Amino acid sequence: MWIADRWKDYRVLDTDAGDKLEKWGEYILCRPDPQIIWNTGRKSPDWKKADGVYKRSSSGGGAWTVNRLPKEWNITYGKLKFVLRPMGFKHTGLFPEQAANWDWFSELIENAGRPVKVLNLFAYTGGATVAAAAAGASVCHVDSSRGIVQQAKENAALSGLADAPIRYIVDDCRKFVEREIRRGNKYDAVIMDPPSYGRGPNGEVWKIEDSADSLISLCASILSDDPLFFLVNSYTTGLSPLTMKYIVDRRITDICGGKCEAGELCLPVESTGGFLPCGASARWQK
Repeated sequence: MWIADRWKDYRVLDTDAGDKLEKWGEYILCRPDPQIIWNTGRKSPDWKKADGVYKRSSSGGGAWTVNRLPKEWNITYGKLKFVLRPMGFKHTGLFPEQAANWDWFSELIENAGRPVKVLNLFAYTGGATVAAAAAGASVCHVDSSRGIVQQAKENAALSGLADAPIRYIVDDCRKFVEREIRRGNKYDAVIMDPPSYGRGPNGEVWKIEDSADSLISLCASILSDDPLFFLVNSYTTGLSPLTMKYIVDRRITDICGGKCEAGELCLPVESTGGFLPCGASARWQK
């Protein structure tokens, strides 16, 4: 279990009946979470103070049924700063549990004693990108959404990294890696956070359970002769930490040596003192 417990600007206040109550800076949000299958009662008085409440629709999707939030605001994590924007599909533009991974690979980069070249795939708004760049790495940031990549650039600028060696690519991640392999480009580290489900430009169906092995195998081919780390994340309940570890061990550890660990990413819950599971990661390091 890897706990993201170093936040000052983010807290999980309470969880109950499919919802989590969070404080992002000065704003309180209530959002659905599929991991919260318990009905233990709402212990925090802040449920009634939520500035934003997102509700699922029985017909699919959902909406902010209460929205007293600004269009955007900023929060910080250490020396990193991020812009938050409430989105139509419940997200804010940041996954705070990933801070546990940022801390892990930042220490590896800082202690490497050499230049480190990182490839961040399915890079979203760049939380991992700015963390790696702040630790001293050069980063190639790849995501298929132009708007999301623009937000990643904003996060880098907010974090004082506007001039850092970050290369932003708007592209299909698999196709980009295939081209990099043909070009002979290599990376010392790979970070990947593939979606659970999606459709390609020609209607192709993407399911992470069907594609994880081939994607990790492909990305293993782009590692340098002296790789530093490999990180794969999943928010899919059907892809357990041990499943990801098995794949990474077969595709990377068996070839490069080193070790792989896998576990749940978690956030502390203030009302109970427990921990909310938020996804899984497999971490390989030399």
